[in-house]
Amino acid sequence: MTFQVTVTPSGRQFPCEGDETILSAALRAGVGLPYGCKNGACGSCKGKIIAGQVTHGNHQQKALSDTEEEQGMSLFCCAKPGSDITLEAREIQGSDEFPIKKMPSRIAKLEKLSDDVMLIALQLPANERLQYRAGQYIEFMLKDGKRRSYSMANAPHLDEQITLHVRHMPGGVFTDQVFSSMKERDILRFEGPHGTFFLREDSDKPMILLASGTGFAPIKALMEHLIDLKSERSVSLYWGGRRPQDLYMHALCQEWTSSLVNFKYIPVISDALAEDQWQGRTGFVHQAIIADHADLSTCQVYACGAPIVVDSAKRDFVALCQLPAEEFYADSFISEADLHGA
Repeated sequence: MTFQVTVTPSGRQFPCEGDETILSAALRAGVGLPYGCKNGACGSCKGKIIAGQVTHGNHQQKALSDTEEEQGMSLFCCAKPGSDITLEAREIQGSDEFPIKKMPSRIAKLEKLSDDVMLIALQLPANERLQYRAGQYIEFMLKDGKRRSYSMANAPHLDEQITLHVRHMPGGVFTDQVFSSMKERDILRFEGPHGTFFLREDSDKPMILLASGTGFAPIKALMEHLIDLKSERSVSLYWGGRRPQDLYMHALCQEWTSSLVNFKYIPVISDALAEDQWQGRTGFVHQAIIADHADLSTCQVYACGAPIVVDSAKRDFVALCQLPAEEFYADSFISEADLHGA
């Protein structure tokens, strides 16, 4: 059975079958609802059901609690309609700009960036190009039907190869292969681009970029895009890790500091050991931002990394630093264990 979905406040409408999710139907219709993992784990697609009934598939409580569901909140990536629906969500302009493709790719390079982070460079077929926005991600389609998502670590204009930063999660179905049996010239199939985490180019507000761990990958793509645009916006990059080796492209960030006029780089380490001889900032990365920016009311924040970092940042920046909630753009990195148990 087909139901009608109406989005407020835009008034956009699209059809949704009873056996598909609202997000899938929206993407098919070119309606830019916000989303991230598409697996009920990150909460990026959460919105309010104003009228109608939905049924939720499997999802994590941290993404949508029972209390929130009772209050009419919904995760559109796992909500299926039981009637016509009116929902409240902020549409993302430009999220449907480029077509989603399924493509084969060949591994052109595997390079260890640190003990537990691998760079994968993908070569696309001749005369094929993946159009995407800096900050978006692709999904690898594995042989067992599972999928794994990784953000592109290079800006779209540097698209001769697509680069990804993959952290090893011991026991992970995909990452164990990356760090053991995977080799150059192997073929990987993927689908993309996905996601609504990308630069809002219509703004000239100062930007705070927050990355934790391999959340640096899409932040790097954003930086490369800003450089290509010759942007004069003020940019402060805060990159957090447990120990200095977690900042696996520290030298690149230092190069940006010396070559870009309106750029600042602040590395933050939370668990340095004496042997690290770390002389920089310590503690949690989002708290370093709060210490430096008591007033974020005129800024935009782009945050990417572990969900606890992203969630804490949004909560505290809005509550303590007057950041408008709509100026916080985020992509939470959900681990294989969180999504699939392995």
